[in-house]
Amino acid sequence: MARKFLYVIAGLIVLVIAALLVYRIWGLELIRAVMVPREAFAPLSPLPANAYDDPKMWIARPDITKDNPALWTPQGVKDAPAAKKAAVFFIHPTSYITTLGDAHWNMRLDDPESLKLARRFVQGQASTFNAVGDIWVPRYRQANFGVFFTDKPAAEAALDAAYSDVAQAFAAFVRANPDEPLILAGHSQGSRHLLRLLRDQVAGKPVADRIAAVYAVGWPISVEADLPALGLPACARREQAHCIVSWQSYAEPADPSGVLEVFGRANGYTGKPRKGTHMLCTNPITGAFNGSAPATANLGTLDSRDDKKPPHLITGIVPARCDTSGVLMIGEPVDLGPFTLPGNNYHVYDYSLFWANVRQDAKVRLATFLKQENGT
Repeated sequence: MARKFLYVIAGLIVLVIAALLVYRIWGLELIRAVMVPREAFAPLSPLPANAYDDPKMWIARPDITKDNPALWTPQGVKDAPAAKKAAVFFIHPTSYITTLGDAHWNMRLDDPESLKLARRFVQGQASTFNAVGDIWVPRYRQANFGVFFTDKPAAEAALDAAYSDVAQAFAAFVRANPDEPLILAGHSQGSRHLLRLLRDQVAGKPVADRIAAVYAVGWPISVEADLPALGLPACARREQAHCIVSWQSYAEPADPSGVLEVFGRANGYTGKPRKGTHMLCTNPITGAFNGSAPATANLGTLDSRDDKKPPHLITGIVPARCDTSGVLMIGEPVDLGPFTLPGNNYHVYDYSLFWANVRQDAKVRLATFLKQENGT
């Protein structure tokens, strides 16, 4: 009996190793086969003009005081959500992740599972900004996760449709906050929409003067082919406001070929090719453009692995170094959960890795902006 049990265990180990090998070799191909929607793209009907006047169209906004995930703070964080100083517009990443036959190109607004995951992202990501002001997070008909693994025209159409909702929400956000300093932030698909907002709705317009900082995390930005069209420079140091922060996290040994391929495939927002240009990398520990910082300078990584324990911060475990390729290296792999992507890509954890440093970064940049506004 004992020998049979050992044979079973040995067989399971072999299967696991084989599965991991297949995933490492054909990971992206498998994702494409499973995640890319098979249905024909159908254009979405526009939302009503006043859709975002309704609090139900928001995951977070100041008048949502019950079950607002953006007001959350990890166990042990002493600074409470701030009295109103700035208004923060946060665009959450993709939470619409479906497979095979049940996949639409865009999420339906009544999809409960996608909304539940979006709320979790808001809690872990947008919450880092609640020390600097009120946070607004719109619901939107986001593009399916599978759009990032195909070049079908439907993928671009789905992203355009999602952006239309975001742009409408942003207009409502600006109307509701006519005077406050603004911080704009996002992650992944959210950052993609955020960059387009900067080009189309902010650059060259009066609202641009109120932007204290932009956190376009988890989406590649070209210093030469994108930034000139966005109206704001890269943040060169922490004590700088009115600038853009961005990074993409990889453990070592890293294989960032996937993001580099996406980066170099298309033209930037200026119309010039991104290929051969420099990818923006802000070191989230120092707040500076490029450079490195030791793990000891990391103020807190968000650990939410154990559902039986409250999420909490762990200090000093993750370093940060901007690589010559433009991605952010975090040293050896760190266990934050099961969602590390192929190539040691820590995309899902971009904010979690540096939660406390981003919180401090936003405070410093807002303080700098307010001093500049007051001429001091």
